[in-house]
Parts: sequence; structure tokens; C-alpha cells
Amino acid sequence: MACFFLLIVISVFGFDWVKLIIALAIGVVLGYFLVSHIKKVVVFQLIMIGLVLPKLIPDLYRELMYSRKWMEQPDAIERAVFQKRPNVYVIQPDGYANFLDLKNSLYNHDNHKFEQFLDVKGFELYDNYRSNYFSTLSSNSSMFSMKHHYYGNKTLGINPSHNSRDEIVGDNPVLRVFKNNGYKTHLLLQIPYLLSNRPTVDFDYCNISLDEVSYISRGFQLQKDLKKDTKLAIENSASEPSFFFIESMLPSHITTHKDSESSIENERELYLERLELANEWLTDLVSFIIEKDPDGLIVIAADHGGYVGLNSSMESQKKITDELLIHSMFSSVLAIKWPNNTKPKFDKELKSSVNLFRTLFAYLSNDDTLMNNLQQDKSYLIIRKGAPTDVYEVIDENNLVVFKNYELKK
Repeated sequence: MACFFLLIVISVFGFDWVKLIIALAIGVVLGYFLVSHIKKVVVFQLIMIGLVLPKLIPDLYRELMYSRKWMEQPDAIERAVFQKRPNVYVIQPDGYANFLDLKNSLYNHDNHKFEQFLDVKGFELYDNYRSNYFSTLSSNSSMFSMKHHYYGNKTLGINPSHNSRDEIVGDNPVLRVFKNNGYKTHLLLQIPYLLSNRPTVDFDYCNISLDEVSYISRGFQLQKDLKKDTKLAIENSASEPSFFFIESMLPSHITTHKDSESSIENERELYLERLELANEWLTDLVSFIIEKDPDGLIVIAADHGGYVGLNSSMESQKKITDELLIHSMFSSVLAIKWPNNTKPKFDKELKSSVNLFRTLFAYLSNDDTLMNNLQQDKSYLIIRKGAPTDVYEVIDENNLVVFKNYELKK
């Protein structure tokens, strides 16, 4: 009984020693009193196993049937040869809404000081940029694959919810392009969220070792000094060109689950407090990079919006038609410092995260034809309430809010 209770606590809470001690004590006491009913206890445990099988079997099936075919590129972009070879820094502040939406009635925030800082430093700001997917994993797996996955739509036979971490930090088209061009790749993380399933890390360097990540970690137990680690990695980078992917948890989105004590306005205020901390962090890091590497290509690109205006981020699974609320989920900051302040003529075609790296590679290789195969700038949600459960297009290529059932073209 003690082992049974310990396993339950570990599965639900991880290694919380207080809860483990309590579970051990309860298990020992119940074991003492229930030893004469051991057969009934075993039957009860078997019933509990049976209850999870309906969820376990489909998950196992999707894992076995998983295919990376969706990641295949429509052209020869993986063979792109860079004509420019600056260091590339992609900084991802989690849930940082774009500057235009920060001014709307939901966020109602004056962010001009940070915008002015970026303008002085030579950044181009991209209003209306957004993510194609609503979460860190779903957005980044699409971004690093330069393709849509439609949340693993059943027709496609994939399951990004289980494999997205492997596609972000493991072998993917973006890393292959950088490595084919002689770049060293660096992954800098604040927490091991992208490593919690212990994927094979294909970056040449990561500031968090898998040895530091528990086998049952959800990715939040460990926190690194990201600014310190990033500065050290930049200073220690070798003479060959480098690609840095730097993921910060600031400002993050509003609460994941509805808290009866937390109002929409309170969540907004907490979000904006974290936004100011993100601005301070970004200001310091960007200043350091420009001082050390004035010719670097610096990209600040969030993974999704801040969800301000909703009661919780889980409300994204409910059918919503309010334009401001929909954009609040996907609105993402994008600011780019192009080397020599010379942006490509096609930069305004960069509207969503799925096309971020394709645009960068077209610029670095001086190959405009790579822009001929941009993915559609559409944003998708999985809706479970208010409409039949399925994947829905909620923002179209013209940045207009729609509600269309996604159907794979045959």
C-alpha cells in the first residue's frame, strides 16, 4: 500500500517530499489495517488500471503511428547556402503580445519606452505579427519545422502533443539548415520545460543537462539564471558563426486554469507587471549582444499571446468570436535588428511564426525564391466547447477572425 500511494503522489505532484512522507505514512497505516483484505485491494487497483486504458491505448496507438512526413519541405530550402553569415540570435519572451495589441482596450498598456529603446537600437518592429498556434509547444514545433501541423489532426496521423519537444530541440529542418552552413547551435533555457520528456537534443550546446532533469519532471522544478548563461555562451562562442535560441518565461500568459479569487483585471495587472520585468531583461540582454556583436542578426519573437481578457488560457478551448480575445491568444511581439540596418525587400511578408525561419533563410542566402513557398498565415485552435470537437481556423491570411472547421485537402 505504501508503494501504491507513493506512486500516485509522484505521478501527480512529482518529488514533493512533504506529500511523499504523508503518502508513505497513510500507506503504512492502511496496509496494516487492510492486510486481511489484500485480494480486495488488488482488485481495486486493477479496476483503477482499467479506468486509464481508454486513454492509454489511443495514446500508444498515436505514438506507434507517428510520422514526421508533415515536416518535409516543399522545396530545397534545407540545401540553402548562406551568402551572409552573421551570428543569429532568436530571443523568445513567452507570451509577449505584439506592440499594436498592447495598446488595445484589453491590455491598455503604454509600452513606448521599450519600443523607443528598440527603435534607437535599429530594430524593425512588425505590427500584426502573430503565432499560428496557441501554446509554446504547438507554436514552436511548427516554427522549427517551417510547416503547419494542425495540432496533429487525426487525418494527418501525427501527434505533436507528445512529440513536439523532440521537434523543437531535436533534429528539425531549421537546425539542419544552420548546421549545413557551418553554424554552431546554442539552446538557452530558463527552465527545462522543453526537455521534460528527455528528448534527444540536437543543439550543439544547451545550458541545461538532461542529468539535471528528473524523469518525472514537468519542466518547472529547475530555474536557471538565463541572462548569465546566455552572456557566458555568447562570450565563449567559437570563431565560427553561431545560432542562439534563447527562451525566457517572461512575461508568460495569464493563469492556465480559472482561479475563483483571480479576476480578469487582476490577471491583466499581473501580466503587465511581468511584462515590465521582461522589458528590463530584454533591454539588458539586447544591449549586451549589440556591444559584443554589432553585426549580429537579432530577432525578438514571442511564441503566442498573453491571453489577457480571458478568465484563463484554458478558455481557448471554448468557441469565442470576439476579435480582441482571439487576437489576444495569438498576438506576438516581433522585432528584428537586421545587420547594417538593411532589411530585405520581402520582410513585410513575414506575418506569422511558421514563416519566421524561412524568411530569415531567404535573407541569409540571398534567395528570394524561397519566399515562393511560404505557409499560409492562418491561426488554429482546438475547440472542445460550443462546437463539435475539432481543429478550427480562427484567423485567416488577411488577419481577420473567422471560424472554419479545418479540413485536410485530399
